[in-house]
Amino acid sequence: MVNTLFSKRIHVSETFSNDQSLVLICNDALECAKTLPTNFFSLIVTSPPYNLGKEYEQRSSLRNYLSQQRPLIHELKRALKHNGSICWQVGNYVEDGEVFPLDLYYYDLFKSEGLKLRNRIIWHFEHGLHCSLRFSGRYETLLWFTKSDNYLFHLDPVRIPAKYPGKLHFKGEKRGQPSGNPLGKNPSDIWSIVAQDWERGIWEIPNVKANHPDKTEHPCQFPVELVERCVLAFTNDDDWVYDPYCGVGSALIAAAKHGRRAVGCDRDQAYLAVARERLQKLAEGTLKLRPLGKPVHVPTGREKVSQRPAAWDAEKVLL
Repeated sequence: MVNTLFSKRIHVSETFSNDQSLVLICNDALECAKTLPTNFFSLIVTSPPYNLGKEYEQRSSLRNYLSQQRPLIHELKRALKHNGSICWQVGNYVEDGEVFPLDLYYYDLFKSEGLKLRNRIIWHFEHGLHCSLRFSGRYETLLWFTKSDNYLFHLDPVRIPAKYPGKLHFKGEKRGQPSGNPLGKNPSDIWSIVAQDWERGIWEIPNVKANHPDKTEHPCQFPVELVERCVLAFTNDDDWVYDPYCGVGSALIAAAKHGRRAVGCDRDQAYLAVARERLQKLAEGTLKLRPLGKPVHVPTGREKVSQRPAAWDAEKVLL
């Protein structure tokens, strides 16, 4: 159900102004950021290019790539509210088979601007490229930074079902009473692996592949569901959200779906056209999206694709 941000016919502006609700700007990320107001956005969320040589980026050295991001991060901090958050979702840069975890390099860039890391969230997914000379990568990271110690954080809207909701206090004044929260548990992050269990340390959200309901023509699209958690946890109704590398508009869809206003920037007009189309479908109620919190599909074993091929056993017999 779409919130009351817009009616069935929407207006998506091409230039920013405070009286708009949705803005898509065709421009370079840095140049666009320079034009935005100071101390304005409650949430800046994006997945920047990984310097992998995709169709929307020009591959360069890792040092040069990071130096290009530094002035952008400076401008984003300026545009962020004092109580706002930046969520920066990245994977790995790979060169000659060597892996460089981009979140570790980005940490220094954000820290040099005085931003404070609140969580390093692991986004885990089951499907992707299969590697032959190293273990296949099945996670990316989302860095959550705040501008100050006085920041917005709403846990209740993003709680997930508890594994054992029937657990009771075993001592003290509350002995025999439920020990959990009726709304569910904290979804946790990767650091919980140290002291908790594997399940609690991972955000189990599938990546956008061919049969994902969010899938468009963008080669590295990230799921609306991932942004939804950030929007619900770090913003209030009618707050502004900004994505400097918006691609096909996943961040704007997540914001609009929950009654927030949003600005997106991308230098590719074709992607922006797809974003406009998706926003219109959202308003009409026809956009296919994976529901927030939907459990990841687990094969039953009856599907042919989940069964061991008979040919493998036949080869064993021949050997």
